[in-house]
Amino acid sequence: MKRSSSFVALISLAAAATLALGACASPSSTSGGSTSEGKLKANSLAAIKESGVLTVGTEGTYKPFSYHEDGTGELTGYDVEIITAVADKLGVKPKFEETQWDAIFAGLEAGRFDVIANQVSINDERSAKYDFSKPYTVSPGVIVVKDDNTDITSFADLAGKTTAQSLTSNWYELAQKNGANVEAVEGWAQAVALLEQGRVDATVNDNLTFLDYQKQKGDTGLKIAAETDDPSLNAFVFAKGNTELQQAVDKALDDLRADGTLAKISDKYFGSDVTQ
Repeated sequence: MKRSSSFVALISLAAAATLALGACASPSSTSGGSTSEGKLKANSLAAIKESGVLTVGTEGTYKPFSYHEDGTGELTGYDVEIITAVADKLGVKPKFEETQWDAIFAGLEAGRFDVIANQVSINDERSAKYDFSKPYTVSPGVIVVKDDNTDITSFADLAGKTTAQSLTSNWYELAQKNGANVEAVEGWAQAVALLEQGRVDATVNDNLTFLDYQKQKGDTGLKIAAETDDPSLNAFVFAKGNTELQQAVDKALDDLRADGTLAKISDKYFGSDVTQ
């Protein structure tokens, strides 16, 4: 039977519509779970062991955690040494991919690297989107004063005292909450200079910041007067659901903590064990 031109046109239109619908449906059927699963599989423990490489996202400009000595030397730092020791426990080599902080989580999500090693603090917002290893850095907030200061032994003692703080930091909020008169500064270097000159009574900051300063300068004439009860916990970061890799890294951290490796690396950079 001979088909009319109108019938042929109708069939052509139907076919075109089917193709169009198929084209629209195709991305949604492949861009969801299957794409994420593909990236996760590529960054899985089995894939890493098969390749022999653990790809690590880090800044490379964040001293003393991840940096280049003198700006041009090999990548080194506290986090770099710890993740290198972890990779050794896994039987693979670390490959570092340096990226800016603003892009580091996007890189993990895109599968550019297997893990982030960059002193990332665990919080509720991040935990909802990513998986974390066991903490390898435990650091409370501290009040730093001169060695001969006996007036400040607790955060309550900051009331009426003058502290030097960056106005954009959470340490400013903590000092102000406890009644301190805050002298605005740009950062730690200016704050500690004012403290050493006797122009302020104290400064509040992260324990790691003070330990690093003390390690670099030696006898600073400063001491820790008090510390917070809720320390910051920093850990390695994985894509959500990368459970086998997370568990393997946790096991490696347990072994490195037990054999003293973590404490040794910590002492090298901070003169103290900040790993537990």
